[in-house]
Amino acid sequence: MGIDVRAINRGVAPVTYGTGERPPRGDYAQAHSDYTCDQRWERYTAQDHDLYRRLFERQAAQLPGLACDEFIGAVHRLGDARRIPRFDALSEALHEATRWQIVAVPGLIPEEAFFALLARRKFPVTGWLRRPEEFDYVIEPDVFHDLFGHVPLLFEPMFADYMQAYGEGGLKASRLQSCEFLARLYWYTVEFGLIATPSGLRAYGAGILSSAGELRHSVTSPAPQRIGFDLARIMRTRYRIDSYQASYFVIDSFAQLIEATAPDFAPLYEEVAGASELAPDTRLETDRLY
Repeated sequence: MGIDVRAINRGVAPVTYGTGERPPRGDYAQAHSDYTCDQRWERYTAQDHDLYRRLFERQAAQLPGLACDEFIGAVHRLGDARRIPRFDALSEALHEATRWQIVAVPGLIPEEAFFALLARRKFPVTGWLRRPEEFDYVIEPDVFHDLFGHVPLLFEPMFADYMQAYGEGGLKASRLQSCEFLARLYWYTVEFGLIATPSGLRAYGAGILSSAGELRHSVTSPAPQRIGFDLARIMRTRYRIDSYQASYFVIDSFAQLIEATAPDFAPLYEEVAGASELAPDTRLETDRLY
């Protein structure tokens, strides 16, 4: 369910499935037909670079004991934390490691365009940086969220392959009119996923790893539910984009994630379409809680 780029350039916002109070932002007039654009690195100000540095340093300091080892081991590959990276230079290192590259986008983009980029091992990174008053929380992805939260795990071959497979699956889901189900899977894994390790629960989702408050909340707070990974359960569960999550889903390993999402989803889409949707804070008797 894509959106014509001309419509976006006239101010029509991209479709998002999560609920929130504010519309997406971004300058879509600069978008190409595939929704990518130039990074325009020279437009970042000294204040932008300093804000990025402060965000990076704060998040990096919180990672031990809360983030998964794979992420901690790869985050240094983003390069010099004192300035926003040039996408072309970072893409060279990423392509050498896992054949991925980074492309700039104006902000949130339609599902089909997003899936198509992932299927070609191109990860879309928002070009703009949050405002200083959004230092603690920004609703939608900015350049810091996308770079710090998503890119490190793209250096890990297993996760990099999963992301490409997700993109290919998304294109099929679009043909089956099932994008919303796959969007929920992305939200509760790639964005807000937890993983069980011998040392305890750890975060691997980018939305958690790039958030100062939610990183600790997701792993240690008694407030949210932490539910064992269940594909159908995830696809039935709604989510909010402007608050901490009421529920997180926990994988046992990245291998489990890849194995569970490898089969054809068409029969599962039919099953989920025939079931009721679940509120983000729903608790089922069949849930395996942590």
